[in-house]
Amino acid sequence: MKKVLIIGAGPAGLTAGWRLLEQAPDQYHPLIVEVQGRIGGLACTIDYKGNRLDLGGHRFFTKNREVEKAWFSLAPNHFQKRNRISRILFMRRLFEYPIQLSASTIAKLGLARTFSAGISYLSAVMRKRPEHSLEDFYINRFGTVLYRLFFEKYTEKLWGVHPHDLSPEWGAQRVKGLSLRRALTAFFSNTFRRADHTRQETSLIDWFYYPTLGPGQYWEQMAEVIRSKGGELALHHKVIGFDTAPTVDGSLRIVSALTHDTVTGATEHRETDVVMSSMPIKDLIASLGEVVPPHIREIAHALPYRDFMTVGLLVDRLALDDGADRLIPDNWIYIQEPDVALGRIQVFNNWSQEMVASPEDTVWIGLEYFCHEGDSMWTMDDRAFVALAVGELTKLGIIEPEAVLDATVVRVQKAYPAYYGTYERLGEVRAFLDTIENLYCIGRNGQHRYNNMDHSMLTSFEAVRAVIDPDYGRSRLWSVNAEEIYHEDFSRVDR
Repeated sequence: MKKVLIIGAGPAGLTAGWRLLEQAPDQYHPLIVEVQGRIGGLACTIDYKGNRLDLGGHRFFTKNREVEKAWFSLAPNHFQKRNRISRILFMRRLFEYPIQLSASTIAKLGLARTFSAGISYLSAVMRKRPEHSLEDFYINRFGTVLYRLFFEKYTEKLWGVHPHDLSPEWGAQRVKGLSLRRALTAFFSNTFRRADHTRQETSLIDWFYYPTLGPGQYWEQMAEVIRSKGGELALHHKVIGFDTAPTVDGSLRIVSALTHDTVTGATEHRETDVVMSSMPIKDLIASLGEVVPPHIREIAHALPYRDFMTVGLLVDRLALDDGADRLIPDNWIYIQEPDVALGRIQVFNNWSQEMVASPEDTVWIGLEYFCHEGDSMWTMDDRAFVALAVGELTKLGIIEPEAVLDATVVRVQKAYPAYYGTYERLGEVRAFLDTIENLYCIGRNGQHRYNNMDHSMLTSFEAVRAVIDPDYGRSRLWSVNAEEIYHEDFSRVDR
């Protein structure tokens, strides 16, 4: 049997191992190594005293039947169908997301702003800007006024750089199909006739599936299936180096990997026939050593990432009730306000009641912050960070300080591959990686592409096909999420 080393036990890595065992169980033996002590990567579920944290909100919705079949064949009883409600907090008022020129929006913006936004949008329709940046991309689809109101500051908060300095490819992958025209079309379609969800933009779809105990429930189930079929999972193990050898045609081949046990400190060489990597490209290139040309090392070393912190906050009520009884209906609230660092709020009660230990008398929320590893936010101690978060929520009028019952803090490194800096030269890195004949890059960080969960699974499906059939090639692997039908169409973080 051929040995397959799979790096990372997130959606891409687990799917690759499961798929190999499903398609060719007598030909391949997968070993999945994961540096964390938990399954699921960013799509894990963290249990804190019976209250469960989903790091970002992982909707199970896809336009790909192969992915959907995988979800329901493995865990048919885990999923519940949920309505999606997302809004934006701006000027201390809640606006629908995606933005629609509804009566409610007009009333909150005021006639003058609404008129200005309409003129700006018509101007953008008639005269398109060359798209050199994400700023150009947004203005072409929403006009300058709506861009300034609802996109500019939030995007800068998310990435830490101005949209003028971000590649328009971010828009091409995440918001390509979304525009004011499409948002309005979807609004009236949903209002007056049954919507066609097979063609509708993902961000406009008003429902999704969700595991009862959070996304980690599904990935833990997949891990159990992998083990039951003879696959291996090694948690707390990090790949720190590779041994390579030249092939007859002059390309490279990985023959073994050096793994480090972060608990015992032991290192081990693991021979392998195939490598599937969902580790960040930056780290992968560094681990390959001197076989990497200097200019490729420089590009990869400078690839940017955005890190992530979340505060799980347990409160007895929300002050921002929006006319509701103790609990607003939203899955997410995006914080557009420029006077706070907070980016987004998740209300876990509305994802699944089972995510909350006592849903009848408590509200369990996740407060999301975007940062860079090592900055003042990242290095803040947990108690001070919780105090910051509570202070910002109080300032926004979302809670009263005495409502807080408990809190926890979670940090996530390299949560978002970013689209600035040396990203524009990523193609050169990919070209080099493609010279390693038994290496397949999968998943979000494995391709430095802001994939959704289903896109990450699709990269693994394509990689497994290429491993089993050498004539299949790897071009399809890198093209997942390149067609508009798969685009997330989301200007905000929607994992």
